[in-house]
Amino acid sequence: MTSTNALLMAVTRRRFLASEWPWRGVVYTATTAVASGVVWLVLSCPLAPLVAALEVLRARPAGYMFVAAVLGLAGLGLFALVGPWLAVAVAGVERWRLRLAGDDDPAPSSWRGGGGLYTDPATWRAVAYLLLLAVVAPVWLGVLALAGLLVVSTPFAMNHAIAADSPVTLFWRTTLGLVLIPVVLYMAAAFGGAHAALARLLLCSEPDLAAAELVEVARSRARLADAFDAERRRIERDLHDVAQQRLVSLTMQLGLARHDMPIDSPGAAAVTSAHEQAKALMVELRDLIRGISPRTLRELGLRAAIEEVAAACAIRVRVDADPGRYSPTVEAVAFAAVSEALANAVKHAGAAGAAVTARRIGNTLVVQVRDDGQGGADPSRGSGLTGLADRAAAAGGRLLISSPVGGPTILRVELPCGS
Repeated sequence: MTSTNALLMAVTRRRFLASEWPWRGVVYTATTAVASGVVWLVLSCPLAPLVAALEVLRARPAGYMFVAAVLGLAGLGLFALVGPWLAVAVAGVERWRLRLAGDDDPAPSSWRGGGGLYTDPATWRAVAYLLLLAVVAPVWLGVLALAGLLVVSTPFAMNHAIAADSPVTLFWRTTLGLVLIPVVLYMAAAFGGAHAALARLLLCSEPDLAAAELVEVARSRARLADAFDAERRRIERDLHDVAQQRLVSLTMQLGLARHDMPIDSPGAAAVTSAHEQAKALMVELRDLIRGISPRTLRELGLRAAIEEVAAACAIRVRVDADPGRYSPTVEAVAFAAVSEALANAVKHAGAAGAAVTARRIGNTLVVQVRDDGQGGADPSRGSGLTGLADRAAAAGGRLLISSPVGGPTILRVELPCGS
């Protein structure tokens, strides 16, 4: 175990007493006591004037206010001078000592030093840990010491009591003391593990720069995907509102021109051919617009859009989808995956049927398309599946595909859909 709470986690295990963790807890606790004592020894120098100032105020409150103020300021100044340097030094030792609590790979020092000792946030986290070691650690160490003293003194309460007790009473006292030893071991491990967790939090909490860069890359990819979707919607509106309307107008004009021209005139055949081509182009443009941003998907949701594309598919498709609505990004990615999978099943797999399921499992939308085709789909041979995988990743999800030679092909998309 290499996590911060390794010692705490070990306490909850059944074989705790038979492992190395009780002794690790004892050693960590003992070294914590030593570290706390050393800290108090070093802090005695800057704290001495503060103690003297309090004593002056207590003994002579009337005429020695100036002396107490001078002593207090001197103590605070010494602590401000010595404290941060001592905290940084103690932090280095404590990061190494975390190995005793199971942190086999403690994080490096979070103190950068570039902005100066007193302006670096890591310095003040180290000062906070210094106060924890000086104030809080003695409390739980004292409780643990009292528990240990109770265990030791139980079988040997007092010499005269031992002499007066019967052998049976001595036996039960000794047995009770032995039974309480594991309790002390559990307490040492629990207190030590909690102390180590706080030490890790304060001394090794600097964010990983590489992880921060990965987060920023993921966010920038999501922004690019959102910008791409917005651009697709803009293109769809332009095609629908401008290009399609002009093509409809052109088709109507060609139709009127064909009716105005004599059937046997030289230009009638050319106008008729142009009219038919314009109508075919209008059908293709309508299909293109529907593929860019399906109106059914926007207005009725994912289930209706999947049923529509399944009804228009050249093979038999069975749909089993939840009726819920999701975010536009999630619905767009899920619908694109279904459309691409069905198109590949018809064009490349030679499938006779397919099944589409869309289920919300917790906070994840799981969409799966299974066809009975010949399989052998390879994402590296085309950009369709690769583009789908990129879109799924940009939405925070993932795309999985299984397509052995001979089939079946299973495409699965998992997308986070919030709470």
